[in-house]
Amino acid sequence: MWSRRPGARFWINAWWPVVVAIAVICFESTEMMGADNTSGPLRAICRFLLGHDPGAQWEVIHHYIRKTGHFVGYGLMGLAWLRAWWMSLPRSMFLQDALLAMAGTALVASADEYHQSFLPNRTSSAWDVLLDCCGALTLQLIVYIFMRLSRPKRLMRAA
Repeated sequence: MWSRRPGARFWINAWWPVVVAIAVICFESTEMMGADNTSGPLRAICRFLLGHDPGAQWEVIHHYIRKTGHFVGYGLMGLAWLRAWWMSLPRSMFLQDALLAMAGTALVASADEYHQSFLPNRTSSAWDVLLDCCGALTLQLIVYIFMRLSRPKRLMRAA
């Protein structure tokens, strides 16, 4: 018996989060989002939240805010890739989907850093790619643990 092939709506539903995540990275990988341009607005937000200016420690705080953005942003991208592969591959298994999601995340992170090497106010760093992949791996592990505890049979499903 032949099963019906998924239509365009299925593929759009499965992959739109990946497209949106890549679009966000493309926007953030511009000169406008360089540290020299984000420092002022982020400092104002920090001043508003804390009620005072962080002073001399601002550069360190700003650095950690930006690196946390890498970790969380690419962690969410990794989850978008994981979801897309989980929905798209027949008889998929979590490990297989997670490895493909890590590959997609690493590819986008590497392309992002390569692109930034051409921008005058941005720097390119292999350490950022590693940080991005660590974010993706961490969030995928959290999802795996959650699914293992709450829905163990879903992890072993055959699509």
